[in-house]
Amino acid sequence: MTTQNSAKTLARGEGVALWRQIAQSLERGMAEGVFSPGERLPTEAALAARHGVNRHTVRRALDSLALRGLIRIEQGRGSFVADDMLDYPLGPRIRFSEVIRAQNREPDGRILRLLEVPAEPSVAEPLRIRVGRPVLLVERLGLADGRPVVLGRHHFVLPRLAGLAEALRDQASITTALGRCGIADYRRRWTRLTARLPEAEEAERLQQARLRPVMQAEALNVDPSGEPIDYTLSCYAAGRVQVVISDGGGVDS
Repeated sequence: MTTQNSAKTLARGEGVALWRQIAQSLERGMAEGVFSPGERLPTEAALAARHGVNRHTVRRALDSLALRGLIRIEQGRGSFVADDMLDYPLGPRIRFSEVIRAQNREPDGRILRLLEVPAEPSVAEPLRIRVGRPVLLVERLGLADGRPVVLGRHHFVLPRLAGLAEALRDQASITTALGRCGIADYRRRWTRLTARLPEAEEAERLQQARLRPVMQAEALNVDPSGEPIDYTLSCYAAGRVQVVISDGGGVDS
């Protein structure tokens, strides 16, 4: 949507800090639809010139909006209006694509890494395998309308799922790839949720600030007989995803 061409004159000397007035002006613009969800705001330099202030004053205004979750600041890219919140339910058989489509968004998935690695103790224990046994590490980025919402690191049992890597090279749906490997259904046995700051690579891939926490879901997925097949660590982008707890666990695919 087209942004305002001229700013309202700031009320100087009337007891309201200039940075607060700029923040209020931007907030009004977001409420009135001048700035749409996900839209990039004018640069600090442009806002400073528009309001006749220095960039430090503008930066303080933007920081105040970011702290309230109204905008997100991405280093090197600028400031963006916060996206509409996406509800992400954690149920026993929830699939990523179904969740996104149910909220009138377009789902997409990108396989970032496929690698056979030895199972560390934190991975081997939930999968009930010995430490050092090979597992398939699958790193996948889930998107809604082209925006990253979840970064998942899956650890699949080998050699049972030896054909999974080849299947995922053809398409990025884990559910479809598991079906090609003979696992037509699976469910989440348990999920643990924690909040933490993202690593630099995670923040870059999720397109969010490093100082903004992510919600991490640690989970174990099992086949219909209850055998573990996938231990997953998923990071949900702050400000874009709202995790909803329902009966059972939840599955990212």
